Amino acid sequence: MNAVASKPPPENNLNERLAHSGLRLTPQRQQVHEVLREKMDHPTADMVFMRAKAKMPEISMATVYNCLDALVQCGMVRQVTLDRGATRYCPNMQDHSHFYCDECGSVHDILQTISPEDADIKLPRGFRLKNIETNLHGLCPDCAAKAK
Repeated sequence: MNAVASKPPPENNLNERLAHSGLRLTPQRQQVHEVLREKMDHPTADMVFMRAKAKMPEISMATVYNCLDALVQCGMVRQVTLDRGATRYCPNMQDHSHFYCDECGSVHDILQTISPEDADIKLPRGFRLKNIETNLHGLCPDCAAKAK
């Protein structure tokens, strides 16, 4: 049975990962990364901007987008796209799925137990499976309790 994924271990290698991608650590990139790790709620870029601006008033929306792109590029953050909603950002780089609450819109990490090597998926000739991303929909515990 899958369980809710826990907060990922602290990342001490942000500077290394950025450097490996040809990027440097800036206060803005560090702030955006901290915002994502403080509250593992899969925020949109707008939400990241509001949180980052509270601690770094001079940061712009364009800078937040650039920081998010850099963090995705260096493999410290992943983009999560659910249906037609705004792209969300997740700093949990472990294999996991996402549970989307259809009522309140919250997104939760769910541990993934199927690896590409273990998946029994028949692909057309020449295709190679690299990873599996699953989005689950339903009601979170709070919304399920209210629905009773």
